[in-house]
Amino acid sequence: MSQTLLNDQIAQAQAKAVENAKHLAQVAVESAQELAEINQAAAKDALVAAQEASSQFLAIKDPQQLSKLAQPEVAQEAAKYAAAYQAKVNKVIRNGSKEVAQVVEASIDDARTDLVKFVKEATKTAPAGSEAFVSAFNTAFETSLKQFDQARATAADAFANFEKSVDAALANVQGEYVVAKPAAKGRKAA
Repeated sequence: MSQTLLNDQIAQAQAKAVENAKHLAQVAVESAQELAEINQAAAKDALVAAQEASSQFLAIKDPQQLSKLAQPEVAQEAAKYAAAYQAKVNKVIRNGSKEVAQVVEASIDDARTDLVKFVKEATKTAPAGSEAFVSAFNTAFETSLKQFDQARATAADAFANFEKSVDAALANVQGEYVVAKPAAKGRKAA
């Protein structure tokens, strides 16, 4: 295998790595921008809700009006709002994670393909009498290919575990809302 061909393959691999890094940076920027927009909207909504609550609180003239402000429906509405906010954030995080997982998987595929091509070229031009060395090298090469497959499986597992963690966190928060809801009704009856 000529040095020029090897240099070309290395340059191509580096160009792919730079392109992947640019793509991942773009995904990170887009995700951060989406999260900032969600947070800005949430802050505006929270400010409006706080202003409404303040207006209602300042307009109270008797204790019965105060008890109306502390109704479970108010807490339910806040919990629904929080759940909707979490769902939006969850969606942005999932989309960004899927994009990263796709780039990682594509990078693994590209590296594997490039490595197979390189080895085929290198062993094709092996000098006569080096069959034992080529055979040992091919065995080691097959082992390294298995490492690529293991890296792919590890990346897929990491992504699946991340999704499960996000789902569990969301379910936990929603579970707290469901538990808090009957407690609020129980206090009302007491």
